[in-house]
Amino acid sequence: MDTRFLESFVAVVEEGSIAAAARRLHLTPAALAQRIRALEAELEAPLLLRAGRSVAASEAGLAILERARILLREVRDLRDSAAGGGLAGELRLGAIATALTGLLPAMLARMATRYPQLEMHISPGISTELYRRVLLGELDAALIVQPEFALPKSCEWRLLREEPLVVLAPAALRQTDPHALLSSEPFIRYDRNQWGGRLADRYLREARIRPRDRFELDALDAIAVMVDRGLGVSLVPDWAPPWPAGLALAKHSLPRPFPPRRLGLLWTRNAARARLVRAFLEQGSLGE
Repeated sequence: MDTRFLESFVAVVEEGSIAAAARRLHLTPAALAQRIRALEAELEAPLLLRAGRSVAASEAGLAILERARILLREVRDLRDSAAGGGLAGELRLGAIATALTGLLPAMLARMATRYPQLEMHISPGISTELYRRVLLGELDAALIVQPEFALPKSCEWRLLREEPLVVLAPAALRQTDPHALLSSEPFIRYDRNQWGGRLADRYLREARIRPRDRFELDALDAIAVMVDRGLGVSLVPDWAPPWPAGLALAKHSLPRPFPPRRLGLLWTRNAARARLVRAFLEQGSLGE
């Protein structure tokens, strides 16, 4: 069996469409569809259900999906082991939005220079979703916010950055008390479905502040722009630059001690992937 056919099947299921999977694998949709048909013929079962432009795994497809992922990871590991002294193979990383623009670019640049044979696949997402994908084995590692619950023993964690919460306000309110701002000004809330948003919400509750909610957003860049436009104030982590250009903002430190948002790398305890993950982590250390 050609493992490229299995890779195509897994990509289609994960992307939800032939076109998106083809872009991910740098194939034409026709070539990818041909691979799927060949795999279905070899296994003598339909693997996908099609509804318009969307596709999903059939019952037979679901039955082989996880085993296909395991087999593909083992093939990548064999390639890595055969590389000898140099790193090769494939590393699938997830990253939250602020890590994509803050921590990740410099680490990837150093990785590409030192290990040009290593393929890097980056998946954006929120911490909760990326955490789930690491545990399922869909990703080798992810740059996420540290969860407030204990991690499973199957996981490893490395802290890379601490980001204190700040009250974000228009520059004209630079001299105002931060708690007064949170209590009196319209409030643009950091989405409580995000782990960082839950952290901000916990501070408000512990400080007994009931803000006047105007919006609730999961995009920190958008929150910063809205604050700049005078739509309200917010309580957000002081994330790694770059921030949106041209904004006139005031960042107020919190008047009472509170834990920061902690950003780091999560991966599973898998010796086959550990060599690649350690190499990636080393790029963060080099940048300190």
